[in-house]
Amino acid sequence: MRRRVGLGAIQQQKLAAEKYKDKGADLQESQLEQMTKQMEVFRIKLEEFAMKHKDDIRKNSQFRKQFQEMCAAIGVDPLATGKGFWSVLGMGDFYYELSVQVVEVCLAANHKIGGLMELDELRRRLIAARGQSVLHQEITKEDILMAAKKLTIFGNGFVVHKLGKGKYIVQSIPGELSMEETNILSAASNTETGCITQNQLITDLGWTEYRAKQALEKVLGEGLCWIDKQSEDLPSYWFPSLFPGRHAQMVVA
Repeated sequence: MRRRVGLGAIQQQKLAAEKYKDKGADLQESQLEQMTKQMEVFRIKLEEFAMKHKDDIRKNSQFRKQFQEMCAAIGVDPLATGKGFWSVLGMGDFYYELSVQVVEVCLAANHKIGGLMELDELRRRLIAARGQSVLHQEITKEDILMAAKKLTIFGNGFVVHKLGKGKYIVQSIPGELSMEETNILSAASNTETGCITQNQLITDLGWTEYRAKQALEKVLGEGLCWIDKQSEDLPSYWFPSLFPGRHAQMVVA
């Protein structure tokens, strides 16, 4: 006859389990404390590096980009506080000024491009607006993305959307783009004409005819694209912000 487990044995197992639990919590707390200390060391070293290479970070856009990547790698946001790295380096005003110029450039072109502008085009316009004076620092796409973080105070009025590898588009009109709208923009940006059709969406994205038609009607109704019904086939939808040759035209405009 098998012997039943006694009450004492059950209590011992329970106490052992509680001890293991307490030990595990202690280990987690210790590891968290160590990681926190390591991150603080990284932050201090990063700040020392920033001060040592202050001039290079301010004047060399490529060096500044690498510094931004270093910050991102350890989860440091240089613009998180008024006493952040950029302020220490004298770069705080640079990004605030750049964010204001982003707003000005986007709003000035909204009536032509429907509130959407490629990041490359925005950079070209900003460079033209700032002038070529040596007093003005060279700006990169990473600088613009950094400055755009400051525009989150406007809610969804200024948002940067990633369309694909290395491709971004800036939205400067109120409202959130749905995933379908972003997919349509991404598909249109991959064409040479900035134009998309219902059949292309069905082929490229695997959508049904109804879904493609409804999504295109939605972006058309929001003024993000124009429709061309001259073709004998299905109508074409053109995105002004993705027009071919738009770069040269907009710099002159």
